[in-house]
Amino acid sequence: MSTTTARTTAVGAHPAAAAAARRVPVGRAYRFELVKLVSQWRIRLLMLACWTAPGLFTAAVAQQGTLPSDTLFGRWMHATGWAGPLVVLGFAGSWALPLLTSVVAGDVFAAEDRLGTWRHLLVTVRSPRRIFAAKAMASGTVIVLLVAGLVASSTSGGLAAVGNEPLVGVDGHLLAPSDAAGSVLLAWGCALAPTLALAAIGLLGSVLLGRSPMGLLVPALTAVAMQLAQMLPLPVALRLALPGYAFVSWNGLFADPVRLDELLIAVAVSLVWAAVATAVAYRLFVRRDFTSGAEDGAGRRALAFGVLPLAGLLALAFGAVALAAPSTGSGISQEKVQRSVATGFAHLYRLQTEQLHRPAVTEDQLRVTAACERGDGQVDPEGPGNDWRCVVTWHLPGTAAPGTAVYQLDIAPDGRLMADGDGPKEVNGYFLVHTPTGDAPNPLWQFDGQVALLSS
Repeated sequence: MSTTTARTTAVGAHPAAAAAARRVPVGRAYRFELVKLVSQWRIRLLMLACWTAPGLFTAAVAQQGTLPSDTLFGRWMHATGWAGPLVVLGFAGSWALPLLTSVVAGDVFAAEDRLGTWRHLLVTVRSPRRIFAAKAMASGTVIVLLVAGLVASSTSGGLAAVGNEPLVGVDGHLLAPSDAAGSVLLAWGCALAPTLALAAIGLLGSVLLGRSPMGLLVPALTAVAMQLAQMLPLPVALRLALPGYAFVSWNGLFADPVRLDELLIAVAVSLVWAAVATAVAYRLFVRRDFTSGAEDGAGRRALAFGVLPLAGLLALAFGAVALAAPSTGSGISQEKVQRSVATGFAHLYRLQTEQLHRPAVTEDQLRVTAACERGDGQVDPEGPGNDWRCVVTWHLPGTAAPGTAVYQLDIAPDGRLMADGDGPKEVNGYFLVHTPTGDAPNPLWQFDGQVALLSS
């Protein structure tokens, strides 16, 4: 009797013990998925491009006579090696990072549908939850490695071609090389948040659309839609509620004092988008019926369940930002524009004075002010546009008559300000000045600025 009982107990315990023995830890599944991703030729090609192309680009542009002045910090690529990684960051936020997330995260689940390998993977891992966690972590790891390559390559190329020189910030003040290095790395770190948000949206698209190639386009199309939205005169709260704004708000790190309000809100919004999109993708994936060979993705009905949570998140983020950081309209007002232009002119006037070997002055001595209007006074002085005109006034020690200079402004909806000197020529006209890195255009001829969209 005791022998029969022991045998029955052993037989009853055997399935549980066998299942525990066959259970694959998440760490092992993660390593397996990571090897699968890295072994793909397109991932290897992307890895090679990210770790080499930005460095070659920044080094080549630094040797050219023309610079990408339409890009923030592009006009300073001849002056310092720290401008190169910021130019690459501006391009990456618009195009490179959305494409990278599309190729990596947008196909991580769809590839199994196309190859018909779900049953083999389930038999091996024995848990849809572990499969999702392993694939999500593996795709995130590859994306982080690709971003790290962009940072390392663009920085090394810029420093090798130009050198470790001070960087001119968005308000014209000089950042020491050590401060510039920290701000550049922090800017790229902040840009990782919207990149992860796009990656999470890619995971969701890959789960929803199955073997359809449209899953690859979901992060890229989402990024394009957000870019188009950022080009519109949206309310500030709605602009900050979109995760793509974190690709722009890092420029506040290069102002004095540093503007962190927009950046922190944008990064927090991006991380919330990443968490919600990943949670929705996880819920749909673990509910999927893998026993049916006809199952492909989550189906049309689940498509609504995947899109509606993100739409609701956008509405909630808009309301939360509006309550946390109230600001009306576009956030671009006459007073802000005047303050930004005056601050930038004062800093750059000191730089010009140093380059021309004139007696040094301070911002307090200059007492720079700006009077700005739109459309020759026929348009309300607020909002973005290329019809802004500013008259800058400053005072020199020992001189009774103030100096004046005129600028034509083009202000983008995201607050970026581009000032073009309109006389007098000896102040803000085009001429070359001698700098430690070679001859460069007059710093007061054209300069960039940033209007803070949120009220101080």
